[in-house]
Amino acid sequence: MGFDDMDVSTIWMNGEYVDWDDAQIHVLTHGLHYGTGIFEGVRAYDTDHGPAIFRWEEHLERLYNSAKPYDMDIEYSPEELTEATLEVVRRNDLDGCYIRPIAYYGYDSLGVSPQDNPTDVAIAAWPWGAYLGDEALENGVDVMVSSWRKHASSQIPTNAKTTGLYVNSLLAGEEARRNGYVEAIVLNKEGNVAEGPGENIFMVRDGKLYTPGLSQSILDGITRDTVITLARERGYEVDDSAVISRGELHTADELFFTGSAAEVTPIRKVDNVVIGEGTRGPITEELQTAFFDLVERRTDDHEEWFTYVEEQ
Repeated sequence: MGFDDMDVSTIWMNGEYVDWDDAQIHVLTHGLHYGTGIFEGVRAYDTDHGPAIFRWEEHLERLYNSAKPYDMDIEYSPEELTEATLEVVRRNDLDGCYIRPIAYYGYDSLGVSPQDNPTDVAIAAWPWGAYLGDEALENGVDVMVSSWRKHASSQIPTNAKTTGLYVNSLLAGEEARRNGYVEAIVLNKEGNVAEGPGENIFMVRDGKLYTPGLSQSILDGITRDTVITLARERGYEVDDSAVISRGELHTADELFFTGSAAEVTPIRKVDNVVIGEGTRGPITEELQTAFFDLVERRTDDHEEWFTYVEEQ
């Protein structure tokens, strides 16, 4: 569903609430030409107490941290961005939704150096269902290992969520879809498993969970951290600094993606090799259920991870 089919009306831009159709930038905006922007993808879930943003504080902290390598000065405080986000959700009358804060070098000059350009900030929110398809959460997805490699942290900061870097993700994901797959897996420059184009990856083998560590050129995913926490609380051993070879994917008992958009999505096949029984595995299902019980507030666990749009 495209934006024109959605009943959304308001975006926050640089301290003002503007009409959705008026939220525009100049064609010579620095971030448009050089990818000099940072962003977050955050979900709010519809709960019995109204919409609740999941792990907003962690997402906000990562946004500010992503700005540091680019010397980007976000002039708004965390409190101001929080209130703006809550108000955007209210004004658009949203329950469950996806939230996109973005900061980018704006319009002034077009040299590669952005030093004379302002830092613009915007926040939008809209309804968004299952990222990899409505059936993906239950049935899993077929993926391929992409021919495109993930850039190394010695080349570009991998733990900053930077707009321009998602060209790498686009290339990998579109290559997979052209070849009949739903999504891709990207390897790092050493040839080990890094992540998906917009997801972290977990492997289950002999009852233990493995996920590539930060040294493998991954983004330190917030849903990744959530699933690690939920798994350990349920008694599972988790190696969160794993080095996973490409071949290990094919012999895994279970594989699944995690991400704010993808949530917890099983992987059914890799390069047409069936993973496990070719269905959502039991540990994946247990952790997926635990995740949705948590975010939809069917349990009172981890109340500190939720920011409610309306005061409780």
